[in-house]
Amino acid sequence: MASNELEGLMLGQIEKKLRMKIPRQQMPAQDPKERIHNFKEVPNGFTPALAVKEAQRCLQCKKATCMDGCPVDVDIPGFLQLITEGRFSDAAKQIKLTNSLPAVCGRVCPQEEQCEITCVLAKKFTPVAIGHLERFVADWEREHNETEIPEIAPPTGKRIAVVGSGPAGLTVAGDLIKLGHAVTVFEALHKEGGVLVYGIPEFRLPKAIVKAEVDFLASMGVEFKSSYVIGRIKGIDELFEEGYDAVFIGTGAGLPNFMGVPGENLNGIYSANEYLTRSNLMRAFDFESHGTPVMAGNSVAVLGGGNTAMDSVRTGLRFGAEHARIIYRRSRKEMPAREEEIHHAEEEGIEFQFLTAPIRFLGDENGWVKQMECIKMELGEPDSSGRRRPVPIKDSNYMIDVDTVVIAIGNSSNPLIPRTTPGLETNKWGNIVADDETGLTSRKGVYAGGDIVTGGATVILAAGAGKKAARAIDDYLKNL
Repeated sequence: MASNELEGLMLGQIEKKLRMKIPRQQMPAQDPKERIHNFKEVPNGFTPALAVKEAQRCLQCKKATCMDGCPVDVDIPGFLQLITEGRFSDAAKQIKLTNSLPAVCGRVCPQEEQCEITCVLAKKFTPVAIGHLERFVADWEREHNETEIPEIAPPTGKRIAVVGSGPAGLTVAGDLIKLGHAVTVFEALHKEGGVLVYGIPEFRLPKAIVKAEVDFLASMGVEFKSSYVIGRIKGIDELFEEGYDAVFIGTGAGLPNFMGVPGENLNGIYSANEYLTRSNLMRAFDFESHGTPVMAGNSVAVLGGGNTAMDSVRTGLRFGAEHARIIYRRSRKEMPAREEEIHHAEEEGIEFQFLTAPIRFLGDENGWVKQMECIKMELGEPDSSGRRRPVPIKDSNYMIDVDTVVIAIGNSSNPLIPRTTPGLETNKWGNIVADDETGLTSRKGVYAGGDIVTGGATVILAAGAGKKAARAIDDYLKNL
């Protein structure tokens, strides 16, 4: 760490009142005009000087309310203090005591709705950029080859099967391996990482970051088996017959939802799952060296207002679309996507058509979509989500020319394991029923967490569910 760059920045030299006046530091990012032509990561990350200055904004509160919003119990004031002292690798290790995926969480978790919203500074100023700092120290540790294997407890002789290598499964694996249990992670696809690799674009979460996190778990002793579909190659009962003492199910919400409107089966209309998987897992984004077939349309319309919709429309833009649109039936205020993602999309020239809903798709003589009929909406009373319900405006129909449509209106839970596991209780949506605090299902020794339980949610909430399940599984194994 260059002393001249960071001279005078140590926390002890800055009084509390002065720290409160330090503005939130902005993370450098690619210029929008450049990044729309590549799939490189958009934010460039903090420099050491920016990281120290931002960490100095932390007031080191006696009651750290920021931690109340962290699903994985990170000692936030502790790792921020270490940053102010220039101990970046130590800060990363502090986070890893409770979070196995800091480089991932620092990039894609909605800190603004969790730890940052409960930051004391948020009451009168702007909160500390906790997520950006988490990303910085995780990257620093990795890039400077200062990653160290944590202490592993002596072998217990107990074996755990983890089904799915998304954020819930990886968290369970990381926590249990440290406790001395043998852990095997079964992944249905050919790359580990679950939604982290197939559902999030390279420009938001580089594949190399996910691989580094998976490799770190492997270095701790976690065994990974890819292209291994539990529910087809083997069932849950067969895992127990093979000697596993407990099973964790973290297979996610991989079943796409559709709208059920006329013409939805035309060529050129994709679910967001398929569209993003072609780009991410099949590396269509690396078009110079991979020939993955993907519809690089000139006029792309993405239906939905969440993070997946933002990912899809920005992917379409990078594939060369002249018009890349978001079609959303509510207003911007109701969009569930992260503000940062909406802001980046706006910077890149994405077109937003709010209070608009498609009612049918029209195709050409070869069965390819060419137009979408929409209707204007207005907002009525709030519905069960707390957002105002969109209501169609009579005779407000109009047409939009499109050649690619991506439907990003949510997902349902993966149905394979519930269908092939007798006695595993599910709810009316097909989600596995599991205890909120332990992840225990209706089957003895079988635990579940993440989107397979909650439906589509966030990476960090899945990781939090994984932590709870890991604690419960450890307690269960001790009593076998």
